[in-house]
Amino acid sequence: MPKNRLEAFSDGIFAFAATLLILNLAVNESVPLGGELRRIWTSYAAYAVSFITIGIIWANHHTVMHQVGHVDRFFLMVSVLFLMLIAFIPFPTRLLAEDIGKPESAQAAALAYGVTLTLTAVLFNVLWRYAATGRKLLRQDADERVVQGISRSFAVGPITYVVATLLALWQPLISAGMYAAIAIFYVAESSIFGRR
Repeated sequence: MPKNRLEAFSDGIFAFAATLLILNLAVNESVPLGGELRRIWTSYAAYAVSFITIGIIWANHHTVMHQVGHVDRFFLMVSVLFLMLIAFIPFPTRLLAEDIGKPESAQAAALAYGVTLTLTAVLFNVLWRYAATGRKLLRQDADERVVQGISRSFAVGPITYVVATLLALWQPLISAGMYAAIAIFYVAESSIFGRR
């Protein structure tokens, strides 16, 4: 089965999710604008972290699809679940932006964000490992060094997101900071890996 329709659908979902993030930025028009723009700083931070995270996932998805020669039904169905989570990211982003500063709801917001990104990382690993195991769906000329590099890089994602999510049970603010640190790590890691 050719992969071009899956790639087009995926790009659309990534663009949709990244665009929806901006809707989380809203001001209360009944108060002075200057103070309101300062008050919603968590919305800017959550927007930036989620946009970068979606961008990293999109870039990694592009790398994966470049190594994949064809897809099968199982790969398509896991892709649908994976893309469903990508489209869902704006919702926990909004929760995190609005509730991270509220002691009564910060934990739930950080947990919702973490669970979403953990599940996304797990499904991305399922997709990649299914395609790469036995080179089942890979191109015949897929570079083994690149294949191994992707496998090593992806293995870290679910573990770091689980740690950040569990941290939300005790320290939601530190958990939120860890989500930002993970995004920064993957930007740096992708830049280094991309030059190899």
